[in-house]
Amino acid sequence: MQGNRSPRGSRAVAAAALAGALTFGASASAQPPEYRLPLVPTEQGPRQSDHFGASRYQKTHPYVTPLGTNDFTCRPTTDKPRPVILAHGTDASSYSDWSMIGPQLAEAGFCVFTLDYGGKPGAVTFGTQDLWLSSRQIGEFVDRVLTVTGARRVDLVGFSQGAVVTRYYVNKLGGASKVGKWVGLASPSHGGSMYGLVPLADALPALWPVYQDLTSLAVVQQAQGSRFMRELDAGGDTVPGVDYTTIGSRVDEMIQPFTTMALRGRGAHNLVLQDLCPIDLTGHFHMVYDPYVQQLLHNVLDPGHPRRPDCRFVPLGTGIPEAILGAHS
Repeated sequence: MQGNRSPRGSRAVAAAALAGALTFGASASAQPPEYRLPLVPTEQGPRQSDHFGASRYQKTHPYVTPLGTNDFTCRPTTDKPRPVILAHGTDASSYSDWSMIGPQLAEAGFCVFTLDYGGKPGAVTFGTQDLWLSSRQIGEFVDRVLTVTGARRVDLVGFSQGAVVTRYYVNKLGGASKVGKWVGLASPSHGGSMYGLVPLADALPALWPVYQDLTSLAVVQQAQGSRFMRELDAGGDTVPGVDYTTIGSRVDEMIQPFTTMALRGRGAHNLVLQDLCPIDLTGHFHMVYDPYVQQLLHNVLDPGHPRRPDCRFVPLGTGIPEAILGAHS
């Protein structure tokens, strides 16, 4: 739940040109009238060590994508046959959340793609709009990647809200036949508590529009018990044919109790960071910049070449100041 970006005119033109150059599985007529294509940044940007560094760089490079990602000439190999698609979190961008993980996966030999979804026209931030529409944007981007690369399936990795909209695509929009692995980092699988504000708003419903004005539609739709979350979880957490993995933290600042991140059902695997490295107290905001989590993710995506992550002390609250500064830079 972080970020603050600016897609200007040339970015939208570039995305539209890319859309027009490819044949996608979902036609425009099949989408709701308010549906808009996701944005696909193409300017390669350097690695960053945290959200603040990524946000500062993107302020002067608004069309940036993580180094090695969105190379539409990339072709999957026999060893790594599925392209990896990365979906950012709320109030974020592909670069702000994936500036470190994207290059790591590309260097490891994956074809890696990412998008900026859920933004208003002329938006300066992404992942703030209707989750149903954002899930459709994920689906369309999957079709783009499959068409261009010739792959049969992709692997989806979502951080925070990105885990929600990618799982909705898989479970509810027919995406299971096109996805091999789904991975959720800090996934609000059954909704977030918003620092305990959700129970208060449930008791005083007039607070919900206030929350939405202060945050965004997407934040409210991710709350525990929201209509979107109820629909996502209806019929079970998983569907056959997809391998699901959650990677979560006991000290997640946004999702409590942390056990609600876990998925239940066939194909579900749940990893808790502190069960594997008790001294790593990474929470929600630092998850995508934590080296231990990064290596866990690599092992999930490439189980044939696992590496033992280096367990190091990470103080409680790491990444929160950088995320706040990044959102307001």
